[in-house]
Amino acid sequence: MTWQEIWNGIVDFFTVGGLALLKAIGLWIIGYIVVRIIMLILSKILSKTKLEKVTQGFFLSVIKFALYLILLIMVLGQLGVDITGLVAALAAAGLAIGLALQDSLSNVASGVVLLVNHPFKEGDNVKIDGIEGTVKDIKILTTTIITSDNKVITFPNSTVANNAIINYDHEKKRRIELNITVSYDTDVDLVKKVITDVVTSDGRVQLEPAPFCAVKFFNENGIGLFVHCWCPSKDYWDVYYYIMDNIFNEFKRNNIKIPYKQVEVRLRDDNVVLPYREAKLPERVEAEKVEDDKDEDSFVGFFKKMDITHKNHSKDKKAKKEKKAKKNKKEKNKIILQDENAQAKTADSQVAEEKTENKDENT
Repeated sequence: MTWQEIWNGIVDFFTVGGLALLKAIGLWIIGYIVVRIIMLILSKILSKTKLEKVTQGFFLSVIKFALYLILLIMVLGQLGVDITGLVAALAAAGLAIGLALQDSLSNVASGVVLLVNHPFKEGDNVKIDGIEGTVKDIKILTTTIITSDNKVITFPNSTVANNAIINYDHEKKRRIELNITVSYDTDVDLVKKVITDVVTSDGRVQLEPAPFCAVKFFNENGIGLFVHCWCPSKDYWDVYYYIMDNIFNEFKRNNIKIPYKQVEVRLRDDNVVLPYREAKLPERVEAEKVEDDKDEDSFVGFFKKMDITHKNHSKDKKAKKEKKAKKNKKEKNKIILQDENAQAKTADSQVAEEKTENKDENT
C-alpha cells in the first residue's frame, strides 16, 4: 500500500464516517453540558420546596436518567444507528425488567406517594400496622422505625402506604385521656377537686382549653370518672406518668378508695345435715328391646328409606301387573266362552232345521 492510498483512506474516513463521528462527539459534549445545567437549575428549585431530601434526590435521579437516555439516542442516531429498533429493544427490556421487579416497583411507587403526601417525617412518633415507634429513616423502598424498647423495624413502603398511619407528633399538642374508678361511698366533689389540682400542678399542662373531669359511668365496681387535659406532643408521656403517679398518692392522702375485686370467705361452726330419701334404689327390670331407629335421620338411613320405598314400589308394580294379567286372562276366557256358546247355538239351530226338513219330507 502506497502513502497515497493511505492518505486517501484517511481523507475518506474523515469525509464520510469520521465527520459523522465528530458530529456525534460534539453532540455528546454539548448535550452533557446542557444536562448539567438543567440538573443544577432543578436542584436549586427543589431545594426551596418542602420536599424531603430523599424525595428531591429521587426526582433528580429520574430526570437525570431520562435526559441522558435521550442524549444517547440522539448520538446513536447521528452515527446512523436505527433508532426505531433501539427504542423497541429498550421498551421490551423495560417490560421484562418491570415484570421481574414488580414488587420492588410497587415499593418505589408507594415510596414516592409517601414522600409526596408527607404523612410523617423523621423523628415523628407514629403507629404503622399496629406497631408504634419513632421514624428513623424514609427511603424509596423502605421506611424504618425504632420502638420504645429499641427495636429497629423496617417496613416495605407498599405495606406503609396500604395501612392506616397514626402520627402522634403531627400536631403540636395532644390530649391526655384517663378513666378513673372510685368506690360508691366516696365524695365525688372531693375526687374532682383532687384530680383537677394534680393536673393543673404540672406547668406543661395547658390551661386553655381547661382540664376536664366529670362522672362518666356507674358499674358493679364503682363510679367511673373521665379526665382529659392538653399538653405539648413531645411531653405527652412525661405528663401522663406524672398525673397517674400523683393522683394515686393524693387519693391515699385524702382517704379516697379505689375499688377492686374481692372474695369474701366465712367459716361455719354449726353442723350441716343434708336431707336425703330413706327409700333404697329399686331392683333392675329388663326393658323390652326395640329396634334402633337412630339411623333413620342419618345419611345411611335416608338411602335405606329410599331402598325400602323402591322395593315397595317394585312390589306394588308387580302386583298391578299380576292383577292386570289376571284381568286380561279372565276377559280372554270370557270371550272364548262366548264364542263356544255362539258356536253351540249355531249347531243346535242347524240340527233343529234338519229335523224340521226331515219331518216335512215324511209328511
